[in-house]
Amino acid sequence: MASVTIEDVTKMYGSGDGGIVAVSDLDIDIRDGEFVVLVGPSGCGKSTTLRMVAGLESITEGTISIGGEVVNNTEPRDRDIAMVFQNYALYPHMTIRENIGFGLRYSSDLPADERNARVEAAAETMDIEDLLDSKPGQLSGGQRQRVALGRAIVREPQAFLFDEPLSNLDAKLRVKMRTEISRLQSELGVTSIYVTHDQAEAMTMGDRVAVLDGGELQQLAPPQEVYDHPTNRFVAGFIGSPSMDFLETTVERTGEGRILVSRSNETLSYALERSTADRLGIETGSDLTLGVRPEDVDVSGDPADRDRRTSFEATVDVVEPMGSDNFLTLDVGGPESWSARVDSSFVPEEGSQVGVAFDESVLHLFAADGRTLKSKGTGDGSYHGTEAIAA
Repeated sequence: MASVTIEDVTKMYGSGDGGIVAVSDLDIDIRDGEFVVLVGPSGCGKSTTLRMVAGLESITEGTISIGGEVVNNTEPRDRDIAMVFQNYALYPHMTIRENIGFGLRYSSDLPADERNARVEAAAETMDIEDLLDSKPGQLSGGQRQRVALGRAIVREPQAFLFDEPLSNLDAKLRVKMRTEISRLQSELGVTSIYVTHDQAEAMTMGDRVAVLDGGELQQLAPPQEVYDHPTNRFVAGFIGSPSMDFLETTVERTGEGRILVSRSNETLSYALERSTADRLGIETGSDLTLGVRPEDVDVSGDPADRDRRTSFEATVDVVEPMGSDNFLTLDVGGPESWSARVDSSFVPEEGSQVGVAFDESVLHLFAADGRTLKSKGTGDGSYHGTEAIAA
């Protein structure tokens, strides 16, 4: 077991004006035994980061340490890590027993009987002990993923690296396997770095979540903190399904407060309390973005039954029954539609008019440059729980 430290790491492909920066000045300190998930859109640098930790990619600048030792120039086989790949990477001509024990055979001096004991123990942990004499082609996708996990476990490494290991599985099996991986990591207590683009995996598996975009770290924090207190608009929009609803506004003063008027449709407005606006230093004429989670949107079937200062009308475009809830896609007159998560008993007709409202306590506010001014449950931008954000 060991900590993993990524300090001021940059990865550039090519050089000069034609060079591409895949990762820029990345700083992540992963504690001993911690499970950290790297999440972000395609091309954000998460897999490149994992491969640099594994030694499969060189580092342009910065240092990576495992267990307190800098491993920049250490060969992958000497880093004492185990990696689980997206495509399982099993040898089709070998039995499951041989696949699991392959790494031990060539990276350790253990006698054959001890290697075999470890293989059987790992197979039992992964509930595949009855498959040891089978070949990979005889196994299902979930079983092959268990073999790949067993091959990592058997080495008893300082750290596990997971590169989107569940992306080839069907939805039901993905849920089951992510639970098994979380349980396994908790039981073994091995430092783990997990790469995914799936928000559900990031939110349910990680002790902390590192959100990347454009090769830069945007936020590093526990999952619920990332969800409730995103550090900028990108994180707010990326984390959550359906994603956060946004309304582009311009600030105007009134006698009762400051009205935020949509730039795309002046009939859309929301009255922000003057005290909140004053605390945040919001000035008249400034551009501001409102953000609301779909589950915090209150939808009324009668658009006339609403406070016009704090709500507006919308048209129901699509109703998606989800069983316990319904997802509504709403045309609010702006460039982007809104989503609302409502009770399954509320089923408005598509094309009907509804009232849309939300309480100021659940409101997120973002400056023109994307910085968070206010997050859910806070009266201002005073929440400072986030450990690391992009500059």
